[in-house]
Amino acid sequence: MLCGPFVQSSAAHEVRPALADVTISGGSIRLEMKLNLEAFVAKIDLDGVTDTDETESSPDYDRLRAMSAPDLEIAFRAFWSEMQKGIKIESQSGSALPDLVSLDVPEIGNIALPRTSRLVLEARAGEPMQIGWARRFGSLIVRQQGIPEKDAFTGMLSGGELTPPLTARGGVREGGFATFWRYIFTGFDHIVPKGLDHILFILGLFFLAPRIRPLLWQVTAFTLAHTVTLALGALDIVSVPPQIVEPLIAASIVYVAVENIFTDGLSRWRPVLIFGFGLLHGLGFASVLGEFGLPDGQFIPALIGFNIGVEIGQLAVIAVAFLVVGLWFRNRDWYRTRISIPASCLIALVGLYWMIERMVA
Repeated sequence: MLCGPFVQSSAAHEVRPALADVTISGGSIRLEMKLNLEAFVAKIDLDGVTDTDETESSPDYDRLRAMSAPDLEIAFRAFWSEMQKGIKIESQSGSALPDLVSLDVPEIGNIALPRTSRLVLEARAGEPMQIGWARRFGSLIVRQQGIPEKDAFTGMLSGGELTPPLTARGGVREGGFATFWRYIFTGFDHIVPKGLDHILFILGLFFLAPRIRPLLWQVTAFTLAHTVTLALGALDIVSVPPQIVEPLIAASIVYVAVENIFTDGLSRWRPVLIFGFGLLHGLGFASVLGEFGLPDGQFIPALIGFNIGVEIGQLAVIAVAFLVVGLWFRNRDWYRTRISIPASCLIALVGLYWMIERMVA
């Protein structure tokens, strides 16, 4: 059976929250930020956007991603005055605009993967103060530094939202249950709608055997594996560069889909392979958490919540596939030739495209 042509942009254009480590001292505030400068310079409205390819500014974003570090720094400095106005530092004495103290733009690596730049901002403001930024800038993780963890504020803000009032002695710290609950949504969001590569892998498992029992033991093996590497990666015990992990994740999608095309049943080695691929996907999840970190003092609730959110997302994908396809067509004589093989063929093409893009970009 022939596979049709496919054109699809990489899931590496996923939008991730920016991170701000905040230090308050003597009426001044210092923000050390990690973010994807290209998305801001391209003037993408990040409020509610899950992928930069969903926007009209995608060509500008791709052009900026291919820029050298010096050229991107020049482009950002030209944009800075506009971004500066969108950063909110509020106190009883009024609003303060931050100054750009330093900017560190890494050289181009694999342009199929996001590039994280670092900014240092400073401002004078009375205490207590509240911090946030414009809605169009999207989500922002704020972590207060320089004080005991039990007193420090940490939390994820939506665009347009402000922190509680903060002082040099600390602020309102998010509780363990609130952190756990919030990271469930973060984990789910990483699968639905942002995790297209993980969705395709799960669908690859589904199309070979759209029945509850074989799906359950495959997903269980996958879950156990990625739970292990997610924890090890988040704890910095294991660290593998995204330039290695991301192409291998794409290769796992290709393998599962191709196996679906050339076999009509589950092999005895399938659980072992799925477990191995789960280790890779867990490293991918860990790299996401590594981009913005887990909240100090709430590491365990955040890690468990994120993992539960991922599992709920995976089960949601399976449930939808079962209701749309499995429930109606799995027992048809033509299920394999008309549904399983064509769908697996398309999944294999997508995975191959991503694998090549992530290896050569």
